[in-house]
Amino acid sequence: MIEVRNLTKHYGDKKAVNDISFTVNDGEILGFLGPNGAGKSTTMNMLTGYISSTSGQALINGVDILEDPIKAKSYIGYLPEIPPLYLDMTVKGYLNFVFDLKKCKLPRRSHLNDVCTLCKIKDVENRIIKNLSKGYKQRVGLAQALIGNPPVLILDEPTVGLDPKQMVDIRTLIKRLGKNHTVILSSHILSEIQAVCDRVIIINKGVVAADDTATALSSKVSTDHRIMVRIDGDKAEVLQAIRSIGGIKYVRADMEREPGIFEYEIEAEPGMDIRPDINRIARENSWNILMMRTMEMTLEDIFLKITMGENIVMSGDEKGGNH
Repeated sequence: MIEVRNLTKHYGDKKAVNDISFTVNDGEILGFLGPNGAGKSTTMNMLTGYISSTSGQALINGVDILEDPIKAKSYIGYLPEIPPLYLDMTVKGYLNFVFDLKKCKLPRRSHLNDVCTLCKIKDVENRIIKNLSKGYKQRVGLAQALIGNPPVLILDEPTVGLDPKQMVDIRTLIKRLGKNHTVILSSHILSEIQAVCDRVIIINKGVVAADDTATALSSKVSTDHRIMVRIDGDKAEVLQAIRSIGGIKYVRADMEREPGIFEYEIEAEPGMDIRPDINRIARENSWNILMMRTMEMTLEDIFLKITMGENIVMSGDEKGGNH
């Protein structure tokens, strides 16, 4: 696991990171977000031992990255935004070089074969890296992070330059890795974070502005309590039945989505879940519910709202949660 305690970094008079604390548990995939200049990259560089902190601690599997950097780094597989590749080497030569550099004790041939298979680079292992596409270079970068099977993976923009199919492949791989590794994933593709991560930390102006699941952040930040329902029934009767439910602020019929079938936008009082009532009136009237969804904010909406200063969300720890 990763534990960050009161981590601070000064550059002269500027506090790039200001007394932040959080933990990432074993087998958890954490999305790490922040606008440019927020302190996100500085934090990741301190976690990997690339730069030192001004004060505070970063513990990797209980080992302080400053007190025992060699041991702490042995627990980390790191993929920076620009993969650290030697372009004149072949893929196989480069991965063998990284294997030696990390003083890896695993069976060389089978381990490198497993890593190449996992990252889907077996078909290019004898090619020179500089001749590969950007997507394949990114995969080779991920492969080097996996050598030695480190318990902690820190991935900075791992899907940059990949085509849509490759992006899905890498996301699936990260989800699989999260079962056996602690993963910190930084990405500007917020839909990717939402799809892959168990939890999200948003850092803004050097402090942790939010720390929770995307769903929980949506409910904290959003003032929306709306659902959209598509019901196969007479429009006037449906509207009347929905209005009879206690706690309904308003309901309106949206456009006709199918012949004679409308969608209804419903807003309830805060804290109310009216979905059971909607299901009940549908059963009582023999109507079919063809679609029902809550109108939750996307992670992009949450990110913009928090980082633009409209709403600062306390972390789970500040609210008494355990992470």
